[in-house]
Amino acid sequence: MLRRLAWLRDPDRPMLFNVVFWVVFVATGVVAYALETWTPSGATAFAVNLALVATLWLLLPWRRPDGGRGGWRGALPIVFLLATFALGFTGSAEVHQLLTLLAVANVAFVHSVRTAAAVIGCVASAMFVSVLVVFHRDVLNATAQTVPVIVFASFVLGMASAVLEARRRRAEAQRLLARVRELTVAQERARMGAEMHDSIGHHLTVIKLSLENAERFRTRRPEAAWDEVRQAKELAVAALADARRWVRALRPLALEGRVGGAALERLATSFDGTGLAVSFEVVGDEPPLEPDVELVLYRVLQEGLTNAVRHADARQVSGTLAFDGERVVLVVADDGRGRAHGARGGFGLPSLAERARAVGGTLSAGDRPGGGFEVRAELPIRAKAAT
Repeated sequence: MLRRLAWLRDPDRPMLFNVVFWVVFVATGVVAYALETWTPSGATAFAVNLALVATLWLLLPWRRPDGGRGGWRGALPIVFLLATFALGFTGSAEVHQLLTLLAVANVAFVHSVRTAAAVIGCVASAMFVSVLVVFHRDVLNATAQTVPVIVFASFVLGMASAVLEARRRRAEAQRLLARVRELTVAQERARMGAEMHDSIGHHLTVIKLSLENAERFRTRRPEAAWDEVRQAKELAVAALADARRWVRALRPLALEGRVGGAALERLATSFDGTGLAVSFEVVGDEPPLEPDVELVLYRVLQEGLTNAVRHADARQVSGTLAFDGERVVLVVADDGRGRAHGARGGFGLPSLAERARAVGGTLSAGDRPGGGFEVRAELPIRAKAAT
């Protein structure tokens, strides 16, 4: 039952609106029943009206539906608006007017600010006429009651417009972040492709020279010719194994909407099958990461894993993402040849260090005491603005 009702806890509903609604809702009921002289039918009508308003509040959507009007839920904002407006006729003593303003904001969230502005005009006109006709007041009194509603409704509409703009910008930022991730992966694959060309091209060049030597030695020095053929065969096997490792490393990476530690773990898993035993773990409670920080972590892990693939002596690579207060630390370590025993010029350390400094962090890399190579990035959870 609780699972079926989980959709009632709408994450798009602003928390402040929720608090204001229930405070005003309770105040409306308490003040009305304390001040009004009720007939049984009047009390029943007011209670039904209050129950309808509360029920509709729980059912209200707070986001514009994609590609349509949202079916029956798309009509709820208008129904809710009418229900809050009706409280003025069933006996709320005008305390309910804040509920009507929340209803106007909801119309802006679900439909549009323009629609909500039109609703404000209709509500103000209806209030003006009702004060004149139903309550038999003069024009001055009707104006005095209508103008504040228009002013406050315009203020609420401005707040709703600001929230909608913030939502739009956040959605745009998420789309840009996804695009940057794709471009980062594409850039890395292009670099890996160039290095694969150099690596396999070297093997093929040596194989060609060996076969040419074998052809030249075949009559005068048969044993030397066979040695060249055996060397070419061994190099062909090595080139084939190298090509297979590169193909596995370059295979398409589907993050499937993952972010943070899940995205890094998926990246580490994508290197399975390259001849390395890859492990990755997350230590500590993971808070939401800023996009800039997340991209630096992603790039560091990607570089570390790619670097390990290029060194056949490495058998294991481990990645650890640790959260400690306001800092996050990513360590990528392998058991292959360190800098002292093999060139690591293509690792891109200056670029990585610059990216880390740009978000207020540091990056260090070097040989491990027990052998192998390690890259350590220590970054703030919240990126610092560049100065």
